[in-house]
Amino acid sequence: MTTTRIALLRGVNVGGRKVVMSELKVAVEAMGFSDVRTLQAAGSLVFGADGRPDEALETALEAGSLERLGLKTDYHVRSAAEWGRLIAANPFPDQARDEPSRMVMMLFKTDPPAQAWKTLAQINPGRELIRAGERCAYLFYPDGIGASVLFEKNLIDRTLRILGTARNWNTVLKLAALAGG
Repeated sequence: MTTTRIALLRGVNVGGRKVVMSELKVAVEAMGFSDVRTLQAAGSLVFGADGRPDEALETALEAGSLERLGLKTDYHVRSAAEWGRLIAANPFPDQARDEPSRMVMMLFKTDPPAQAWKTLAQINPGRELIRAGERCAYLFYPDGIGASVLFEKNLIDRTLRILGTARNWNTVLKLAALAGG
């Protein structure tokens, strides 16, 4: 049985790690996935996959991207149904509606430890709003990501000690629509 999945690639087309989305699409299709669609150059995919768990799909996509494209990157996979639940669970719906480019969902492969979230809340030097979700975080940057000390000093990754990848709310909703949600 094929299910629609959404995958976010971490850190592509920044810092010299370039991948052309049309080449990524061809590579993912060659890995045996169906109905592959890309969104924007940041590395966002919608595709059909068998019933394997997210972790198995992430491993397969990472190995296939390295083999076919020479691209070493992390994939963060969610089902379309889970993506919809993550959207519904957003603790900052007003901010997402009013300023979607400043609202971000960040995915992780596993949940960061509860203590790390507490530490991050304590050291947050700015006005950013942060809430933990299910293998994700919801962040609102009222002054923009570029003005964020959390972002500039990489405090999220350093404090949580787990790497994630983020997309703004506009992209989150476009991926949901692309996935049929």
